[in-house]
Amino acid sequence: MATNKEKMLAGKLYMAGTGELAQDSKKSRMLTRLFNNTTEEQKDYRGKLLRDLFESVGESVYIEPPFRCDYGCNISVGDNFYANFDCIILDVAKVKIGSNVLFGPRVSVFTAGHPVDADVRNTLLEFGTPITIGDNVWVGGNTVINPGVTIGSNVIIGSGSVVTKDIPDGVIAVGNPCRVLRPITEEDKKHWEKMKEEYYADVED
Repeated sequence: MATNKEKMLAGKLYMAGTGELAQDSKKSRMLTRLFNNTTEEQKDYRGKLLRDLFESVGESVYIEPPFRCDYGCNISVGDNFYANFDCIILDVAKVKIGSNVLFGPRVSVFTAGHPVDADVRNTLLEFGTPITIGDNVWVGGNTVINPGVTIGSNVIIGSGSVVTKDIPDGVIAVGNPCRVLRPITEEDKKHWEKMKEEYYADVED
């Protein structure tokens, strides 16, 4: 016999609010409440709370309160992760986020799913499918990332997108449903390197 938590993490139907899942949920709500009540002067304390909440946390991770998640213990983030206001991660399955990832305001990451059949859905059984986000990804504000999606590395997701399918490496993707708009090119790199050089040549403070 498997526990509901084991079934949940295996992507099978499970019942929330039972056994260890109830304990994990309570811990998550306590830690996110504490986190969301911190001030900007409590940066170190915020970092400690995130380390207690998440499965793993890289260096230089910063999340703007308020932040919400289901369990937290199924979320791992790499180095230099930044999430703007109102980020929501429903982590009933694993959520793996790489390094140098930026979330705009109100980005939502949903691993949770419910049965298509109404009779089964009404029993409150549910399931989850993992989400993976690669390195060097910028996700625009008000984007929704749906269950089972993998977003590659060196990707930009336009604001307001609804990501329902995998996104390959090295592209700009936008829309509902989110589709690849174009690749990120060498010309893009040259343009932004020039802009960076101009910035450092002129900056005073």
